[in-house]
Amino acid sequence: MADVLDGAREAFDEGIWGEALTRFSAADTERPLVAADLERMAVAAQLVGEDELSAATWERAHLQLLDRGEVERAVGCAFWLASGLLSRGQMARGGGWVGRAQRLVHEHGLDCVEQGLLLIPLALRALEEGDPAQAHDTFADAIAVGRRFGAADLVTLGRLGQGRSLIVMGRDAEGLALLDEAMVAVTAKEVSPIVAGRVYCAVILVCQQAFDLNRAHEWTAALSHWCDAQPDMVLFRGQCLVHRSEVMQWHGEWPKALDEAKRARDRLSDPPGQPAVGMAFYQLGELYRLRGDFVDAEAAYREASRHGRAPQPGLSCLRMMQGDVDEAGAAIRRIMSERCDRVTQAKVLSAGVEIMLAAGDAGAAAEAATKLTVIAADVDAPVLHAMAMQAAAALSLHRGDPRAALDAAQQATSAWADLEAPYEHARSRLLGALACRDLGDRATAHLEADAARQTFERLGAAPDMDRLGALFPAVAPPPAGNLTQRQIEVLALVAAGRANREIAAELSVSEHTVRRHVQDIFHKIGVTSRAAATAFAYKHGLI
Repeated sequence: MADVLDGAREAFDEGIWGEALTRFSAADTERPLVAADLERMAVAAQLVGEDELSAATWERAHLQLLDRGEVERAVGCAFWLASGLLSRGQMARGGGWVGRAQRLVHEHGLDCVEQGLLLIPLALRALEEGDPAQAHDTFADAIAVGRRFGAADLVTLGRLGQGRSLIVMGRDAEGLALLDEAMVAVTAKEVSPIVAGRVYCAVILVCQQAFDLNRAHEWTAALSHWCDAQPDMVLFRGQCLVHRSEVMQWHGEWPKALDEAKRARDRLSDPPGQPAVGMAFYQLGELYRLRGDFVDAEAAYREASRHGRAPQPGLSCLRMMQGDVDEAGAAIRRIMSERCDRVTQAKVLSAGVEIMLAAGDAGAAAEAATKLTVIAADVDAPVLHAMAMQAAAALSLHRGDPRAALDAAQQATSAWADLEAPYEHARSRLLGALACRDLGDRATAHLEADAARQTFERLGAAPDMDRLGALFPAVAPPPAGNLTQRQIEVLALVAAGRANREIAAELSVSEHTVRRHVQDIFHKIGVTSRAAATAFAYKHGLI
């Protein structure tokens, strides 16, 4: 039995949580574990997703420590038990354990680190009830206790909470700096595994809420590395995979994103009952929808809803893509009128502009676009400005103002390029193409549409390909000329009346290169003048 316990403790120290749990459970069957090993077993059970076993083990450790008169450690067990319950939404049960722990601290007049830990749920409650200032002060008190006792877990949880509170108060820069500081303690391995995982996931989520996507991507990579070193960990690894999938989708790696979302779904489905599984199903729905796999998308959104994750605005976008604009419009109108967090609101408003325009309700679309612009101005995040400009471009096109649409589309295109978001970048280029066509600049319109087409093809965005194909039928290279794609672009600009200097600036090449292209084009299509080349371009549908 001593060998089994030694193996369990060794596996625990090495982060092999499944093996540690199996060994501790085997040893416990032969002879009840002492409190220290019960605490280890409770942690291991929590990390592999065995929530009820973890709760029962924390309770056993708590009672054993009380019987031995070790009240401070007993309070600590009660805190971790309550923390796990509250994180899973079991508010009454978790609150009961917080109350019990607080009573023990009061009755025994304790001055200990556990007293500071019990401030964390109080601060979180204040934050959830809409009092971030009170939450911030309570987190500060917890940090003070943690510093006094040299408790890295408590100090790190306090800084995490303070950062979240500041962001809710609109002080994003200060809040994000505190989150980075909390992450330093995690990456330096100064905190326990449960605290490390919670900080990782919370920081990534808060970065997304603050629309700091670069920071979210950076910490997602760090979280992935941390999780990869602990392959049997369920509690945080599943959420990590969802975040990784979102990052891959953002950067245009859709096949990899789909694989990661499936892994997250599988990881979070066993054992059942893990709240984050709804996140995984929603992410699957988004990827299926964008790829045109509408049946799979519908099923995924339904599963997301069944597991507590609202399927909007994705489901409304799906209905629009399926041609059911009335149902999409009814759903998005309802959602736009509801209160929600800034991230969800921005996504809903962005989808609302597109759906309302498809439904012919320009007034509702304008209202949604205005709200999105206000959020962008308030938060001042590049991604929000890009979303607002893209919405403005679509609205201007609908109103018959192609000049304003082009200006907004160009701003959105530049912003999406900086954010390395190829799908949205292509969508904004398509809006620019439509604006150019309405302005009579058919050559540039076809160039922009072709650039968007190439991106949609690479991503596998079938619905967008279908829409673009209807708006701008693909132009095949002239068979007699055997022109390259670049030569087709140059010929279209020549036919549009552009001088070589203008073409060079448009394509970011030298005038010498343009002259060479023009000569090669004349030779291939058998003409000797720009006028004849223009006629050829018209004949073959290049402009």
